[in-house]
Amino acid sequence: MKQSKTFIPTMRETPADADIRSHQLLLRAGYIRQNGSGIYTYLTLAQRVFRKIEKIIRQEMEAIEGVEISMPALQRAELWKETERLDSFGDELFRLRDRHDKEFVLSPTDEEVIISLLRDEVRSYKKLPLTLFQIQTKFRDEDKPRYGLLRNREFIMKDAYSFHATQESLDEKYLEVMQAYTNILTRLGMHFRMVISDGGEGAHEFIALAEIGEDKIAYSDSSTYAANIAMAEVNVEYETSEEKLKETTKIATPNQRTIEELIEFLAIDPELILKSLVYKIDEELSVVVCRGDHSINEHKLKKALNVEKVELASEQEIEELLGCHAGSIGPVKLPVGVKVFADHAVASVVNGVAGANEDDYHLINVNPERDFAIDDYLDIRYLQEGEASPDGMGSIKFAEGIGIGHICKLGTSYSEQMKGNFLNEHGRAKPFIMGSYELGISRLIAAIAEQFNDEYGLKWPKHLAPFDIHLVTVNVKDEVQKQLADELYAVLESYRYDVLYDDRAERAGVKFADSDLIGLPVRITIGKRAAEGIVEVTFRQSGESIDWQKEEVLEKLQSFFSAD
Repeated sequence: MKQSKTFIPTMRETPADADIRSHQLLLRAGYIRQNGSGIYTYLTLAQRVFRKIEKIIRQEMEAIEGVEISMPALQRAELWKETERLDSFGDELFRLRDRHDKEFVLSPTDEEVIISLLRDEVRSYKKLPLTLFQIQTKFRDEDKPRYGLLRNREFIMKDAYSFHATQESLDEKYLEVMQAYTNILTRLGMHFRMVISDGGEGAHEFIALAEIGEDKIAYSDSSTYAANIAMAEVNVEYETSEEKLKETTKIATPNQRTIEELIEFLAIDPELILKSLVYKIDEELSVVVCRGDHSINEHKLKKALNVEKVELASEQEIEELLGCHAGSIGPVKLPVGVKVFADHAVASVVNGVAGANEDDYHLINVNPERDFAIDDYLDIRYLQEGEASPDGMGSIKFAEGIGIGHICKLGTSYSEQMKGNFLNEHGRAKPFIMGSYELGISRLIAAIAEQFNDEYGLKWPKHLAPFDIHLVTVNVKDEVQKQLADELYAVLESYRYDVLYDDRAERAGVKFADSDLIGLPVRITIGKRAAEGIVEVTFRQSGESIDWQKEEVLEKLQSFFSAD
């Protein structure tokens, strides 16, 4: 493709509102343009990358007997009412009405539509298992779209759903999809980790490692253990001091409101502090306790208690319950009926310090069970870097990354709500057992761009680049250079290479800067030595430049592109 005839609007300056590297480079290199907040046009370069990614996805999904379909993005609201998600999904759901006042939604996900399809067409266990997938534009009314293609209102996703008659069948398919996703990301050349996640009856997330990542993961330095930080388990075994229990005493701690202030004021270690917080748990006020060196993980608290809502109580609610402010809360002598939930580490505290439920006072020599009762010990804190891995192998390290894929076992929750049933071998109606598998394609492009770039621009892996070769003529007015460039362009195209031929009447510096920004694997420059039949070949990944005779170009390119 001749660059003078295509549409690649590069930019010299970085847009002020582009705050991460992938966003900056995809804009500057002419891959995308912003149409509105969280809305983008994908230009020809991006489209070519999309097609290569989608080809790999289709190959791996079809290898596990996935069947491609295409479902409507515009969906009847009645279907969403069946799962009660029309209102519970929240403000991120785009809702609209047509001219006849019928309500619709723009699809952020497709459980409702896929079940409505299968319940009408698949009535017997003999047609199961079945896995259907699609590649589709999705919509989500993000409050604050940000980070370029990472958090949009309109985005491209591969989503798949599997339907089963037995749990064993779902378990088998889940492992197949897990391997397919691993194959896809490996073939894309990405640096990623699969981590334990939340959702359904079992879930994993695929995280592309990147400094700008929205997700933090915890992983073992000696095993395959990895989990989203919100889900990471904690070792619940702690050493307990043999120190003799002392008498509890109330002491004045004027203006000491935070853990840090208390540590300095009392000259004690943070693990001796019983940090107490008042939470509203499904509208019931309770006290939650952890050690001063730990932090409460509200996600784990909600899951451990199997409740719908967990939030910190307001200052007013705390004062009405305990008569003090947040910095003086403690678990001792609470009002009747107030439950206490504690992290497992609290059991290891001997002669600790806790708030006295009176402003400017704390209790010292407080001991769990002796001085206050605990309704339940739970794993409700965040795992910390350097701690023992939950699987007993090695220590925990942290990394940041971008969530690019999510798989989970949905079970029968949606199919039961929508009466998505089949007849089993005994002729009895049973709900479909389901799995859900998502892979963000527009997020993938951003994640790859985050991982493959340098100070000059993008550096696409050669199997994903929009073109294989950037053919650059230094001076298009030089007939010798132009003739050699035209000759090479024709030959390379005949050998099925995708070539971007920069035939523009631009300065050499502009052409080279654009070439680095676009980031194709190989640049062939036709310059002053064209009369000798010599071209300069530059490899984008390494930056290495070599002179080749025109006669050896094809052989050496074949060697480069066939190498792993």
